[in-house]
Amino acid sequence: MKSTKQIKDPANWLETIVKDYINESPENVFKIQEENEKIWEDPLIGFSNGNDPLYQEYKKHIGSFYWTPVEIFTKTFPQIKVSPDQLTVISWILPQTEATKSDNRRQTHVPSERWAKARKYGEEVNKRLREHVVALLKKAGHEAVAPFISPLFEMKATTCNSVEYHYASTWSERHAAYASGLGTFGLCDGLITPKGKAVRCGSVVAHIQIPPTKRPYHDHHAYCLFFTEGSCKKCIKRCPAGAITEAGHNKMKCYQYTNTICVDYIKSHYGFKDTPCGLCQTDVPCESEIPKIRKQKRVKQG
Repeated sequence: MKSTKQIKDPANWLETIVKDYINESPENVFKIQEENEKIWEDPLIGFSNGNDPLYQEYKKHIGSFYWTPVEIFTKTFPQIKVSPDQLTVISWILPQTEATKSDNRRQTHVPSERWAKARKYGEEVNKRLREHVVALLKKAGHEAVAPFISPLFEMKATTCNSVEYHYASTWSERHAAYASGLGTFGLCDGLITPKGKAVRCGSVVAHIQIPPTKRPYHDHHAYCLFFTEGSCKKCIKRCPAGAITEAGHNKMKCYQYTNTICVDYIKSHYGFKDTPCGLCQTDVPCESEIPKIRKQKRVKQG
């Protein structure tokens, strides 16, 4: 493996690593039927600098426990002295297949088998992809950590700035993706990307300097029809838990529904335990693309 110092374009090198793993790895298959059907489609990749002010904003908004890139890196590698601007956050989007989305569109209360298996087995693929990226970076001479699978990763109960989140994590893959130019948030809190909202995210923090991906937006709700023009709200109707309203996403209602109704159904019908739902990510205008904004009428937030 070459050192990245000898690689003319580290961004392209890393993009190729992520895309090749998903598009060519024999692990990225459902094994539901005789033919090996892919779990994830061709990924999107973006980059953000460890010194991006957004990461400090996240910390202020979510809680003091929330990691900036330099915090999780130095917690992992206390022997390495590094400044935030010497770090890059590598972020990717894994889109669901059309077959998975089609199955879940027909559901009204619980996820389809494909969607549930994409959550369980697809996230195992995502975990191995994080490990793969970290390993290749290290081999090329750059220490790296995948925060979401770090043994230090935690969920925390929190109330910050008078907003009760009930619980939040020490790192958010969706927020890393937003900072890396890959998408903005919808009314249900899902990330709307150029491949839509029916996706999963992954990220790695690395001691490598790569130019950040330009963010083609200036607002964290720029791609959501409700916030831009006051229309849609289809995710409200799609949510079987009643967890989405015009006020936003109630994480506790969502959590309680997925950890009881969905878990019981998946265990009894599909034979394993997991907590997906995904109904708000399918059969909505932002399922597979950024919806077209017809009028720029901002909805008041507060």
